[in-house]
Amino acid sequence: MSLKDVPLPSLLDTDLYKARDFTMQQAVLHHFPDVHATYRFTHRDKDVPFTRECIDAFREAVSRLGALRVKDEEYDWLKATCPYFNDAYLQYLKQYRFKPEQVSIRFVPFEGNAELGRPEIEATGPWLETILWEVPLMACLSELYFRFVDTDWNYDGQEGQAYAKAEELIKAGCAFSEFGTRRRRSYHAQDIVIRGLVRASKDFPGPGKLTGTSNVHLAHVHGLVPIGTIAHEWFMGIGALKGYEHANGTALALWEDVYPDALQLALTDTFSTEVFYKDFVADPERARRWQGLRQDSGDPFVYAPRAKEIYESLGIDYHEKKIIYSDSLSVEKAKKLKAQCDEIGFIASFGIGTSLTNDFKKASSGGKEQSKALNMVIKLATVDGKHCVKISDELTKNTGDPEVVKLMKKLYNLPL
Repeated sequence: MSLKDVPLPSLLDTDLYKARDFTMQQAVLHHFPDVHATYRFTHRDKDVPFTRECIDAFREAVSRLGALRVKDEEYDWLKATCPYFNDAYLQYLKQYRFKPEQVSIRFVPFEGNAELGRPEIEATGPWLETILWEVPLMACLSELYFRFVDTDWNYDGQEGQAYAKAEELIKAGCAFSEFGTRRRRSYHAQDIVIRGLVRASKDFPGPGKLTGTSNVHLAHVHGLVPIGTIAHEWFMGIGALKGYEHANGTALALWEDVYPDALQLALTDTFSTEVFYKDFVADPERARRWQGLRQDSGDPFVYAPRAKEIYESLGIDYHEKKIIYSDSLSVEKAKKLKAQCDEIGFIASFGIGTSLTNDFKKASSGGKEQSKALNMVIKLATVDGKHCVKISDELTKNTGDPEVVKLMKKLYNLPL
């Protein structure tokens, strides 16, 4: 495998919306340059097999990522397009290189079959460096899985499908961004999808609009705005390092130190949204300053009514606030949520990922049967040896050390 075969064409080919790339790296450089971190991979569908050949190819691909760097024209574009990046960080990013030795990849065979199994993936090193590994590892693994394991699909109709989805969203008045890098079928698939979205946005001038893409490289290629918000990882790391009692408020304050005039959309569900609101209402002026909130788990249709109650309790005009929805969105779900927000009075926006960049049918089914995307995550596991956990609004779906999760639920008075 040569570098040209590695499914990651640029160091900028990563996801700004998760803020696990450049925006969070700048925040870590500012606040925690010496913290050590560990990231771990989980594939939620345990019965889905990977082949040894696939994982060998993945290991080879990762070994070659150290050759990537920010090119001069990319540096100039970032500086002009993203004014929230300061000169010190841009200089750091210009010299940044992936260190493949930070990533451990094991193939664990299933019992009785040496060629089928599951991958174990861990990235360990300075938080400042390992923070960039999540998205490329997931994107590369997904692409290689669909190159070596599940090959019953093709690209037929992908651009037209994306075009039709964008047309429907735009005509319904939805402002939306493409958020699909981590679980895309391939780099080529994402590029095709964005071409379809851009074409539709030119053909249909409103009332909705394509606001951009979270993929920094493809934003550069297609002349779009790179879209980003704060991430679970920030709250998880801050909770472990600074204490969980007021982790949400501390995380927002530290973020605002780095981004006083940008990227102020608060992700609410790391430790459950109701826990977030306890810190949120304690600082009404910060709630007034921040642009709005991001919904990423639980029932999205209870989110806006509850957010309205919170803002009204603080005497804040919620009609000026935005809610970004980013949890497993389809076109139909986005349209229904837009109608609800219109009725209540919030400004709604949608970050749509897998249903754009990994919506394929099995070729053998004649377009009738879905070809499923990988259901995988890479999460921050530890910082300076302290366990990082996530509870979210799906209270039964916890991430991290079970004992720490139990202690946090007791602290927050959540169901065990």
